[in-house]
Amino acid sequence: MQSTTNYLWLLSDLLGQGATANVYRGRHKSNSRHKVLVMEYCPYGSLYTVLEEPSNAYGLPEDEFLIVLQDVVAGMNHLREYGIVHRDIKPGNIMRVIGEDGRSVYKLTDFGAARELEDDEQFVSLYGTEEYLHPDMYERAVLRKDHQKKYGATVDLWSIGVTFYHAATGCLPFRPFEGPRRNKEVMYKIITEKPSGAISGHQKFENGKIEWCAEMPVSCSLSRGLQCLLTPVLANILEVDQEKCWGFDQFFAETSDILHRTVVYVFSLQQATLHHVYIHTYNTATLFQELLYRRTNISPPNQELLYEGRRLILDPNRQAQMFPHTSRDNPIMVLSRELVTTCACFHSELIKEDFNEQVHKKAEVFHMCNHYVKNIFIPHLSHSHILDLCPQLSGSLGSMDQAMQDIKNKFIPGGTLTDTWTQQVGTHPEDRYVEKIKVLLDAITAIYQQFKKDKAERRLPYNEEQIHKFDKQKLVFHATKARALFTDECAMKYRLFISNSEEWMRKVHHVRKQLLSLSAQFISMEQEVDMIMQRIYMVNDVLWLMIFAVLLLVFRMKKLKEEMDGVVKELAENNLFLERFGTLTVDGGLRMDRI
Repeated sequence: MQSTTNYLWLLSDLLGQGATANVYRGRHKSNSRHKVLVMEYCPYGSLYTVLEEPSNAYGLPEDEFLIVLQDVVAGMNHLREYGIVHRDIKPGNIMRVIGEDGRSVYKLTDFGAARELEDDEQFVSLYGTEEYLHPDMYERAVLRKDHQKKYGATVDLWSIGVTFYHAATGCLPFRPFEGPRRNKEVMYKIITEKPSGAISGHQKFENGKIEWCAEMPVSCSLSRGLQCLLTPVLANILEVDQEKCWGFDQFFAETSDILHRTVVYVFSLQQATLHHVYIHTYNTATLFQELLYRRTNISPPNQELLYEGRRLILDPNRQAQMFPHTSRDNPIMVLSRELVTTCACFHSELIKEDFNEQVHKKAEVFHMCNHYVKNIFIPHLSHSHILDLCPQLSGSLGSMDQAMQDIKNKFIPGGTLTDTWTQQVGTHPEDRYVEKIKVLLDAITAIYQQFKKDKAERRLPYNEEQIHKFDKQKLVFHATKARALFTDECAMKYRLFISNSEEWMRKVHHVRKQLLSLSAQFISMEQEVDMIMQRIYMVNDVLWLMIFAVLLLVFRMKKLKEEMDGVVKELAENNLFLERFGTLTVDGGLRMDRI
């Protein structure tokens, strides 16, 4: 316990430690009625504290990094609106609080070095933390070399670039072999000789060459989709040449473009990788498939998309805001229509059911046509070959039914495409590898936290020093066990699972080719059936015309018969009259030739 005339505080109640002083939680002994400056208390530490956690050793998770990006950019934008340069941006000066919605909120603090400075103004005073200093300021502030250079507001952009790289990867972008504090000359060499486009430089050996890199390290936890958008921003603000370095306007524009994109989650079955595709809501499916091609190397024509177990067909002009909602647990699945070396699961059962349904539909159409062809009168000789096509179609249908049955047999228990092999290969929940590694991780974290407390003490008592040594041994033991569990069990079983998956995927692609071949036969049969139907309709039209002609002929024949009957009757009457007339003349009539 320490105290002054008016205040008292506990040395163990340390709130923070700065470059010049420690901050403790204090209590006023009595009400002095003096005016005081009340500032917000951030109980969750700083961004540096977050990055010091073992779980963030390789950078922040993507969602958390985007929050840092959004909040820091918004803070800097606010400062520039008022013409203020911060001059000491670093993770330790970005405090973290938890909002009402449970999400992190990051705030820029420590404006002791800040001053008003417009974009076209310069300053000569030196402030900042050396790992995050602009190269021109580093030369004078750290190496104590005099020069006549002046500094503009864009020196904050260099500090922001280093901070963002640190948050994304968990390490500083520019690292001499012995560290930036112990080898200042090499540190200056790295930051001043950095080639354009590079975002990091690392010296792995003493007096060794500097290895430049224009991409994030493999260990970075950010998705490739976000890395591809973030890397150009870092490359253009970590620029030594002020003529090539971006200004704040372009920096705000590019970061705003990143933050206003939506994420479409796509899981590549062949790569066994979840991709984050960043795209604007107004972009179309054509651009989406092109971005997907860059991530998966599957060309758009070969991209087979599945969503919630069903085939997903995207119209080329369909906007991203109309895409189905995706998440990490419910992404769009993508696989190549061509066989590739790596593999994953393929939803063949759905395709098989679709083709079964198509077979039945085509069979119904065929039998209906066959029925019509067999039972209808064919009045014209040019349509006689319809009967010849029916046996051919019937034979084709029989062979296709057999092919479908063979494919179906491959999916039933015991078939070549059943997934029962997954029960014997790979990791399973009952192995509890995740839980085992979590137990080891908790033990390692507890030792790590104790080591941090021990480091704060200048000297440990004898008993605590022995405990510290014992904890070191336990740390090595737990770390070795966790590594062995991952490499010898999880990784090995995963490789075996991938090997079996590749073989299974080859069989699936073979079945898929068979299904595509059947589909082509279906289309051909459908075209032939359509042709038959068209001819049947033509025959039907001709038939009705002929029936009408026959009816008309019958009507005319009936009328003709009636007319003939009338004529016959009249002739009979005439004959009767003539016969009577002849009889009268013979018996007593006067004959004209005797007069």
